[in-house]
Amino acid sequence: MINKKQIILFDGVCNFCNFWVNFVLEKDKKNVFRFAALQSEKARELSSRLNIDISNLDTFVLIVGEKFYIKSTAALMVCKKLDSYLKILFPLIILPAFFRDFVYDIIAKNRYKLFGRKESCRIPTQAEKEKFL
Repeated sequence: MINKKQIILFDGVCNFCNFWVNFVLEKDKKNVFRFAALQSEKARELSSRLNIDISNLDTFVLIVGEKFYIKSTAALMVCKKLDSYLKILFPLIILPAFFRDFVYDIIAKNRYKLFGRKESCRIPTQAEKEKFL
C-alpha cells in the first residue's frame, strides 16, 4: 500500500543520490520506502499536491503521509528507519536545521563535481520495480 509507504524523491541523474537509493534499498528491511526521481511525472504530481518546490534539484525530499521533509531532516529521518549503522546519525536532528542544511547544501551543490552524473535517470531492475513509483 503506497499511501502507508514513505516516499523518497531524489535526483535521478546524480551518482551520489543513486548510491544513496541503492543503500536504502539494501537496508530497508521493513519495506518502508518507495522512490521517485525528482525529474519524474510522479514527483511533479506529488510535489504539486503537497506544494513542494522541486524546481531546485539540490534537495532530497521525504514524504510521510501528507507531511514532507527536505534536505538534512529528510536524510536523518530515513537513517532512523534503516537497518544500518546510520541510525546513530539520527540524534543530529537536535542540531539547528540551518546548521545541518548548511553542511547538506555544500555537498548538494558540489555533488556532480564530486561524484559525477548520469545522462538519464536511474532505471530500476525488475526486482526493484515495485519500489519505484
